[in-house]
Amino acid sequence: MSKATRNSGPDELELILRLTAKLPVGDSVVVGAGDDCAVIDAGVPGLWQLHKTDAVVKGIHFTSDSDPRQVGHKALGRAMSDIAAMAGTPRWATVTLGLPDGFDAQRIESVYDGMAALAQRHEVSLVGGETVANPDRLFIGVSLVGEVERDKCILRSGAAVGDGVWVTGELGGSIAGHHLAFTPRLAEARWLAARFKPSAMIDLSDGLAGDLGHLLNKASAGAELLESALPIRREARLRARESEAAKPPLLAALTDGEDYELCFTLGQGQAVDLLDRFKQEFPDTPLSCVGKIVRQPGLKIRQKTGLMEIPTRGHVHFQ
Repeated sequence: MSKATRNSGPDELELILRLTAKLPVGDSVVVGAGDDCAVIDAGVPGLWQLHKTDAVVKGIHFTSDSDPRQVGHKALGRAMSDIAAMAGTPRWATVTLGLPDGFDAQRIESVYDGMAALAQRHEVSLVGGETVANPDRLFIGVSLVGEVERDKCILRSGAAVGDGVWVTGELGGSIAGHHLAFTPRLAEARWLAARFKPSAMIDLSDGLAGDLGHLLNKASAGAELLESALPIRREARLRARESEAAKPPLLAALTDGEDYELCFTLGQGQAVDLLDRFKQEFPDTPLSCVGKIVRQPGLKIRQKTGLMEIPTRGHVHFQ
């Protein structure tokens, strides 16, 4: 449930740049702000640590009617999805709860049940946290630490002209329920890193157009997508048919956000092998090559009528 808040200040990316420009960074930091996770050399032979923090807020990411177990699943799953984007394994999490006036203790316990179920499934330890009063609304912040083999870590940087652009799963229409019940693509990411080592990877939380744009900015390149290759979720098509106010399916797939899939780039000549082997390993996870990296900056999509330019902008957090 992505809904932008109204704000007359800077947009999210501008604010992040302003806040991180002068932060101290020690010698142990391999990758700081600007990727899905921070990468830390903690002195463990062969491994790097991955650090991620994320939050969900009532009215932004879920509603008062949302199943509290699913809210907990989402709170932890969002951070897990970022660990997946680096081909890592999540290990330890702490949780901060901001509790509104008159909160329902039983619902909060159910939120924790949802987090605990997902944590147990992926052998993640929930090791503590903090509770604070937040009179306006419930928020849940998760800090997650993971690990990744040094030679398997995949960054947002690295895409090259000619690489194919790939996505797992389906895109768009996540508000119909997927945004609360997604599966972090941890196993798929580690398998890809071990067997094909994508040149760049990111998780799709703000929409394909915006998140792919981060890869393009790092590569100083552009991308050309094929409309007919985009795996548009059925719910996005249904919403467009049922409501004139809904986004067209193509726009939904590019900008809805909260898909929590992987978008990655891979060199030419590996497509057939990848598709065959991936289908054998993950028969329930769709995998699609949706385009290619090109030299000219910008994002374009090829339709029957020709090429259309698309802004590299997904869900807007502040507007």
